[in-house]
Amino acid sequence: MSVPATTKKVLFICSRNQWRSPTAEKIFSAWPALEVMSAGLDPSAVEPVTPEHLEWAAVIFVMERKHRMKLSRKFRSYLKHQKIVVLGIPDKYRYMDSELVKLLEKLVTPHLGMAR
Repeated sequence: MSVPATTKKVLFICSRNQWRSPTAEKIFSAWPALEVMSAGLDPSAVEPVTPEHLEWAAVIFVMERKHRMKLSRKFRSYLKHQKIVVLGIPDKYRYMDSELVKLLEKLVTPHLGMAR
């Protein structure tokens, strides 16, 4: 099995890192040319966003516009080279909800610049 020459480091962010971003991490971690992590912006997040997450990532997907604003406000000095994409996915889905999976695949894939 060959290892991709370059991997793209992708971070998915939602509020509590409970449903949406872990679902995205699960889906896209199966892609061979991606390294994927997820985190949340709320203090009660399962995996809270850290400066290390942001420095690691090349592409950051946030679920809602409010996440981008909060990320910019709280971590501005760590957001330098990353592409940040707002997906517009509301907090109404559970982990691995089939509709959420379809939405993520539809909205994320065009921004990755690669085929599965």
